[in-house]
This record gives sequence, C-alpha cells and structure tokens, in this order.
Amino acid sequence: MNTVAQVRYVRSSGDTRIAYQVTGEGPLDLVFVSGFVSNLEGYWEDPAFRHVFERLGSFARVALFDKRGQGLSDRPPGPPTLEQTMDDIGAVMDAVGMQQAAFFGVSEGGPATALFAASHPERVRALALYGTWARVIRSDDYPEGVPLEAFDAFTGRIDEEWGGPVCADIFAPSVCEDAQFRDNWARFLRRGAAPRDAVNLLRMYRDADVRGVLPSINAPTLVLHRTGDRLTPIEGGRTIAGLIPGARFVELPGEDHLPIVDSDQILDEVEEFLTGERHVREPDRVLATVMFTDIVGSTERAAALGDSRWRELVGRHDALVRRELQRHRGRPIKTLGDGFLATFDGPARGVRCAKAIAGAMRELGLEIRAGLHTGECELVGDDVAGMAVNIGARVASLAGAGEVLVSSTVKDLVVGSGIEFGERGEHRLKGVPGEWRLFSALSS
Repeated sequence: MNTVAQVRYVRSSGDTRIAYQVTGEGPLDLVFVSGFVSNLEGYWEDPAFRHVFERLGSFARVALFDKRGQGLSDRPPGPPTLEQTMDDIGAVMDAVGMQQAAFFGVSEGGPATALFAASHPERVRALALYGTWARVIRSDDYPEGVPLEAFDAFTGRIDEEWGGPVCADIFAPSVCEDAQFRDNWARFLRRGAAPRDAVNLLRMYRDADVRGVLPSINAPTLVLHRTGDRLTPIEGGRTIAGLIPGARFVELPGEDHLPIVDSDQILDEVEEFLTGERHVREPDRVLATVMFTDIVGSTERAAALGDSRWRELVGRHDALVRRELQRHRGRPIKTLGDGFLATFDGPARGVRCAKAIAGAMRELGLEIRAGLHTGECELVGDDVAGMAVNIGARVASLAGAGEVLVSSTVKDLVVGSGIEFGERGEHRLKGVPGEWRLFSALSS
C-alpha cells in the first residue's frame, strides 16, 4: 500500500466529529484502537507507524481513528471517557460498514476496547490486546499496579517536557537515544495532543478500572505483553488474561512499550491469532560495519558563528563526509543532527574512512567523534536497524574529540590490515547486555 487512506469524519455522541481512515484490502475487518495519543496523518509520515498499518492491512481491512481530543478529531474541553471512546468506536464501525470486526487495542486503548467487547459482544469477532492494563494504580487488591507516586512523577514529566521526546526512556528504552526516533516521537506527540489534554488524559486513567467487565468478554482473546515493559508492568497483562475467560497470554521479550519498536514481533502473533497463519517473510538482513559520526561541540560553534555561517560550515562538512564515504565504498544511510550514519561491507574500510573524515574535519576547524561496530543489520527500506546499529551508536557516544572508537568485534576482524589500536577498557553500553571492550583506532 503506497497510497495514504483519505481522512473522513463521522459524528459521534454529543455531535463530536471523529476522524477515521480505512486502509487495507484483506478479508478480515479489523478495528485498531490506539494508545496514549494519535494522529492519522502522523501515522503515515512515520516509517515505523506506517509499517504497522501496512502489515495489518496486508491481511485485514483496517479502520483506525483519532479519539476525541486527539489528532484530527474534535477536541472537547475534557478528555474522552471510556464510555465516549466506546461510542466513537461504534460510530466509526457504522460509518465504514463493519457490523462485526476483530479488534486490536494497544496500551491505553485496551480498556475502552475491553469495555466495548463486553458491552457489544455481537460486534466483536476476536480481541487482541497489547501492553495494556485493567487498572493503573497499585492498591491493596491490585499489587500489580504502578505506585501512585511513580505515576504522578511520570505525569509531571509529561507536563513539563511536552514538546520534546517526552519519556522516550520509558516508552522505548532500546531506541531512546536514537536522534531520528527522538525527533519522530516528539513530532508525533505534539501533533497528537495539546500538553494540557495529554496531562488531563493521564489523570483520568489514574482512576479508571475495568477489571469488573473483563469476565463478561466472550470473544476469543489474545493478550500480549513485553517482559520488561517500563510503562505497564507485565503482571497487569497476566491479570487481564486471567480475568477474560479462555484468553491466551503471550509474553514477549523486551522493555519497549511502544508497539512500533520491533513491531513484527507483535504483529506476527496478532496475524496468526486472527487468521490462523503466521506471516512468512524472508528477513532482509546483512552483515555490515556500522559507522556513526558526530561534530563535537556543535551547539557552541553554531552559537558563535551564527546561523548562516554555521549552515555553510555544515554543508562543507557534509560534502567532505560524502567524499570519503565514496572513496571507501561506504553507504550513507542518513544524517543525524550534525553527524552521519553509514555502513560498509568491510570493517577496515570503515575504520579508514572514519580516520580520513576526522583528518579532513580538522582542515575546517572541526572535530568529530566516530564509533564503529560490525554485526547483522536489518534492512528497512533505505534504513538499517537492529542491535548492531544500537551498539554502533553507543560506541560513538563514548568517543572523545577527534577519536575513532571501535568495538572488539571490529578490532578482531581487521587483524593483519595494519590498523593499530589503543585499549580503552571495558564499558557497559546502555540497553546492550554485558561488558564491551572498546579500542581507539590510532593509525590506518
């Protein structure tokens, strides 16, 4: 699917207009109920979200909508109650001609989805829930919940940090330091809700509790939860599965709450549950050396030079980086702020390229830092992803000014190349298991 579905509107209870789309041509009708905030147009502009809906649309006709108060829908004074969201679900289903459908409720979309399934069993064919909760706050009869003080601290961060990549370390710890992810996440949140609406929504969640309706759900149900989810504890997912008759619980590895991170892990389970068949795909993976570069002290230099002169200097920087990448058979993947992500089919070429870039930058009066790691990368269109990319980024973050820092994997693979290294000791890389020995490239 390359065409973005048209945004349409339907009037729901209280004459509120709800924005919705229909995408996909699969034989199954599916309603997607989003988490914290949403924006229909923002979904399709973010590659990670787009992938989710293209996967769902490969086996279903998918209805998705912005809840009232969010995205492109009307924004009444207060946050939507669970009952209002349930009404909006019904209005969207009527508008697109879905008498009965399967449901995929994500995170904060789970409680309203469960309430709809219990209240309108004739309209729910099956129910898939991911990373959701029946109650948020811990209590005497619900030890699985989040302590009130922790939830209030989270709400405070949302209130104070809105506009940036708010709580990325909680929503998606494995990619929270990736510059592109942070930019995309901040933009998506800003388009999804105003800061006051986001805070009011969280405060309403604090008091919600749907445990009492779960035993009334009679649709086949799949409950998915990641083991280390930092936002919604997995014990809450187990409770949901235990309260819904016959529900199947699947524990997935990882700490990320957002379903757009490593989404195929989730979507494979959902597709198999709803269709009886697991998606068969050939993983598009390749062994590559990943190189991250970054200009040291870019903020201070930009302030000293002014916007015009800084843009000119960065343009010269970019041209020199691309020149060296071409000379060393590197593949530029994307720019990240004031740096580059590139890959090489040989680690020695990657190290020599990084050293050449560092040398060329000194002629411009700039210092760069660079980090390299060799591992299996997942090809995602023109981008790369996977643990090898995360490790490369973490290595680069530890490099000093003018330094090319590499993992032990790179050092071991270039034996006999004439490249000399200095020992930089063992380090823990954020989000990466174990201790990692790092080395500084001294000559190439």
